Amino acid sequence: MEQEMKQFACGDVVPGCDATFTCETEDEILGLVGAHAVADHGITEISDELVTAVQARIVELV
Repeated sequence: MEQEMKQFACGDVVPGCDATFTCETEDEILGLVGAHAVADHGITEISDELVTAVQARIVELV
């Protein structure tokens, strides 16, 4: 059985950002998005609110 993929578009949380992340698990996406937030947006502390906003916008690819 093929693993369904999940996807997150950073622009859904940070307007104007065109970064997109596609992984097998939500945890993988959160790890990549956290590194992206630090490297590309200068965010030094990942708040619970930011994690919740990201989680709410992760979609299942069919």
